[in-house]
Amino acid sequence: MSKAQYLRSELASEFRRECVGGFWYGLHGESGEEDGTSRAHAGIAGNILFRLHGVSRSLGYEVFISQFKLHLPASNCFFYPDVAVYAHQSAEEYYGTEPCFLAEIISERSREMDHFIKYPAYTSILSLQIYLIAEQTERRVYVYSREDGEWVLAEYVGHGEIPLPCLNTAITLAEIYDGVL
Repeated sequence: MSKAQYLRSELASEFRRECVGGFWYGLHGESGEEDGTSRAHAGIAGNILFRLHGVSRSLGYEVFISQFKLHLPASNCFFYPDVAVYAHQSAEEYYGTEPCFLAEIISERSREMDHFIKYPAYTSILSLQIYLIAEQTERRVYVYSREDGEWVLAEYVGHGEIPLPCLNTAITLAEIYDGVL
């Protein structure tokens, strides 16, 4: 499926679909259970969005939640990250291309996708500085950060402060999981 075909069909689709290498797959089943969007998932994504919104806008970035697509032109992929921060000029009408920060909230259904499909796709993006993966059943966050051109993994359990150098700030596990866990 070409980029134009995907975008045209996505606008008419009854459900969201990600596209990997020209092949699409649906994100939603008939219930919230099937797509992994639990109360915890929505709360965590909302907490991250709330924490990053003001600081991002003051630096000329835009923050989006999972309704806005990420496009990787080199691999013809489209994803719906749970939270994404883009430079203002890199966000088109229906997708962004140059995020500095991406976050996914893991469900059992998405665990392998977030770690093994999205990780190599996301870390190929030159503008990306932080890829954060948050568990929704425990206070555990995996943070991939670009340091001197290499990707470094740090794991935070229970509590801690995660530096977000591209936004000149940090986010704590208390902020991520506020009201959730």
